[in-house]
Amino acid sequence: MEITKVSETPIGKNPHGVDTRKIYDHENALAVHLTLKPGESLRRHITPVDVFFYVLSGRGVVEIGDEKRDVEEDTIIHSPAKILHCWYNESDEDLRVLIAKTPRPTGKTILL
Repeated sequence: MEITKVSETPIGKNPHGVDTRKIYDHENALAVHLTLKPGESLRRHITPVDVFFYVLSGRGVVEIGDEKRDVEEDTIIHSPAKILHCWYNESDEDLRVLIAKTPRPTGKTILL
């Protein structure tokens, strides 16, 4: 059995400069725990695989393609492969999101 505790997983280096932790990294999928503090955001980017986001806590703005939507806890969002996407925390509380990439990416993410 493999068990991962998010709070004990090291923060990974990333081009966004925010708290991201790889909590599942196996042959067929990758899962990342993202925390955006108030006022933080990701850089707009495109991933080579499908991604789904599950909002664990807080509120934020998700941008996928040419759409931006306000989302909150217990919301799941699908982002197709090769489509621009981004996250913004415009609230006054932490935003925590589970990110799952399937299949596990082998190509590079394109930062804009």
